[in-house]
Amino acid sequence: MSEFQGFPPFVEHYSGVDKLGKNCRISPTVSVMRIGRPCPERGILLGDEVVLFDYVRLVLGDLGLSPETTLLMGNRVIINVGSYLSGEGGLIIEDEVLVGPHVRILSAGHQIHGGDSSIARNPITHKPIHIGKGAWIGAGSTLLQGVTIGEGGVVGAGSVVTKNVPSHAVAVGNPARIKRYRRGYGASKGWRLFRRRR
Repeated sequence: MSEFQGFPPFVEHYSGVDKLGKNCRISPTVSVMRIGRPCPERGILLGDEVVLFDYVRLVLGDLGLSPETTLLMGNRVIINVGSYLSGEGGLIIEDEVLVGPHVRILSAGHQIHGGDSSIARNPITHKPIHIGKGAWIGAGSTLLQGVTIGEGGVVGAGSVVTKNVPSHAVAVGNPARIKRYRRGYGASKGWRLFRRRR
């Protein structure tokens, strides 16, 4: 019996992925949605030892719609089963991030006041999402466009994140609010200054 039973196989390339680091594991049920030719500078770029479990969906869309369009994962990122990751507005996931099962990370949306009664005919909106090193996004959570999750931040299961989460903070609920900081870490002065400027 395999030491890693239930883990996806190692792959050296995967259809739709522009750049793949060393020792990546990708389930054959992972699907990629994109338009246009490969783009190694701004496409789907995976670091070393990334693991994508069953039924993960990677969405890049059309590189021509936004200059931010990219889906970048650092080293040792783990994306659990059934998660949906949109790089349409730009998605950067730094090293050692854990993404729980059935998480939705949405860097694009639809204008609701775009002048047409049909949402489908209104413009698409794009805003990048950034997830800092060592963060954990809990099962069933949703991250909406434009948010940043700071280094070591935690998003509780089932939360809907509409605002930035500071480094080492624990955010829960719908909409997600900061409940506390991880033991041994507190609010950093730099984060407070960053929030004031935004």
